[in-house]
This record gives sequence, structure tokens and C-alpha cells, in this order.
Amino acid sequence: MSFRQNHLLGIEQLAPDEITTLLDLSDEYVTLNRSAEKHGDALNGLTQINMFFENSTRTQASFELAGKRLGADVMNMAMQASSIKKGETLIDTAMTLNAMHPDLLVVRHPHSGAVDLLSQKVNCAVLNAGDGRHEHPTQALLDALTIRRTKGRLHRLNIAICGDIAHSRVARSNMLLLHKMENRIRLIGPPTLVPSAFAELGCEVYENMEEGLKDVDVVMMLRLQKERMDGGFIPSEREYYHLYGLDAEKLAHAKEDAIVMHPGPMNRGVEIDGSIADDINRSVIQDQVEMGVAVRMAAMDLLARNLRARRAAAADAA
Repeated sequence: MSFRQNHLLGIEQLAPDEITTLLDLSDEYVTLNRSAEKHGDALNGLTQINMFFENSTRTQASFELAGKRLGADVMNMAMQASSIKKGETLIDTAMTLNAMHPDLLVVRHPHSGAVDLLSQKVNCAVLNAGDGRHEHPTQALLDALTIRRTKGRLHRLNIAICGDIAHSRVARSNMLLLHKMENRIRLIGPPTLVPSAFAELGCEVYENMEEGLKDVDVVMMLRLQKERMDGGFIPSEREYYHLYGLDAEKLAHAKEDAIVMHPGPMNRGVEIDGSIADDINRSVIQDQVEMGVAVRMAAMDLLARNLRARRAAAADAA
């Protein structure tokens, strides 16, 4: 299988064939997860440590479940009460982790680049579970898997990403991945949340929701990242919903078989109407949750294979 990475720090480092390899293996894990047993042995004998410096119930639970289903010893470190809060540096934390001899380290951090820094200091495979405004690679991969399984392909689709693009690492990772797979991407939102500079990345930028949604295959909604906003980016939530909240009237401009996505958690009545979110014929939001476990299983499996190969090569050389 074609996957050459030692870490999964972002989509930017992945080649299209590596994305395909990861999604193909994820498909196998979807089948496993739907079986009666639900357990594999790809991570038997390995230790997985989850370090979440930001709260994220969904992502952390997904990584924990993925590791346990593959046989890893999984430990969740309570970073909100850790030595970091007492002044310990990220480098000191890395040294402490090395003494524990982990094999897989899953990290979410509020600062862009922090996960990359850790990967340079620890003797294990590192997975980025979201760093600042930078990237959230496994979210983009699970979105890609959901699209591929629903639409039958991941190439040459018209995909609209709507809402708070400026503060979203999910949007950045999705833009990178979808471009690599030759899709047409439209970004929709007010100028305060969708700066025109994104057009330089090869995306089409729309301020009008109806125009942006015209004839798209996929509608990907994003929540307002209030925790990352410094100032007034929207006049009010009511006005925002009126202009950019996805409802039946706006969705009618997309293709009849267009699917609706959302990375969660959703703010119903702010970025999406509840009836759209629950529409079993259009919404694939729950499918995204299911695909998340499979994608994270595949990512850790592939990284573990490469880790074992490197360790075997080092042992032979010694």
C-alpha cells in the first residue's frame, strides 16, 4: 500500500495516491466496524496516547475507539490539568512522553505548528487532531471518504464550503485535499469570514449563498468559530442565519442529489436548519461520524506499519 508518511500532520504533505490508499483501507475498516466482532489486531502491542490541549469530545472519543478496536493500549492524558498549566514547556512534555515509550501520539493543540514541533521531539508516530487554525487532517479525510462512498467518486465534483472559512482548520484541510483530487471548490460567506485572498488558492469565492450553491454536488456547512474570533465578524446570529444559514430554500439551488455535510458540533438555527440536518435523503452528517472512526483506524494502522518497518531496519543496522 502506498503510504510513505512517518506522521500525519496535515493534508499538505500527502500525495493523491497516499490519500487514495488511506481511503481504501478506511473502506475495509467501515466493513469491520459494521461486523459483529468490530476488532482487529493491527495495533496489538502498541501504546497510543491521546493528548488534547483543547476540549473535543467527538474527536477524542473517535480516536480512542479507533485505537481500542485495533488492539492498542490507549491512554488519555488530561491536559487541562497537566503540568503545562503549571508552566512546563512543550519540549519538556515531549521529553516526558519519550520516557513512556509511546508508539502513537494523538495531539490537539490551540496553537498552529505545535503538533509539528512535538513530532520532531518524540520517538513515535504523531497524528494531528487539530492545531490552531492550521489543519485537521483526519476530519478532511473522513469528509472525503463520506463523499466518495455517497457520490461514487472523489474527482471533478462541485463542492461548496459555507460559513466561517477564515477561522476553520477543517476548511483549510478540506480545500487542500479536494484540490489534490481535482475538484472545483466554492467558498461561501460574508467577506469578514471568507477573505478574498482565498481566491489565490484556486477557490471561487461567493458572498451570495444562492449563487454559490447553484448546481453543486456537495454542501459542506461550518459552524461559527466564536472561540477564535476577536471582534465582530457578523452583525447578529439572526442576520447570519437569514443570509447564510442552510435551509430548504437555499438548498434548492444545489443539484437535486446534492448531499449536506457538517463536521459538528452543529448550531441549529445559526448555520443550518434542523430539518435539513435531519433529512435522511440529503444529510450525511451521521455518516461522517461513522467514517471518522474508520479513517482514524486506517491512519493509525498505516503509520504503525511504517513505524515498525523503521524500527526493524534500525535493529538490523545495529
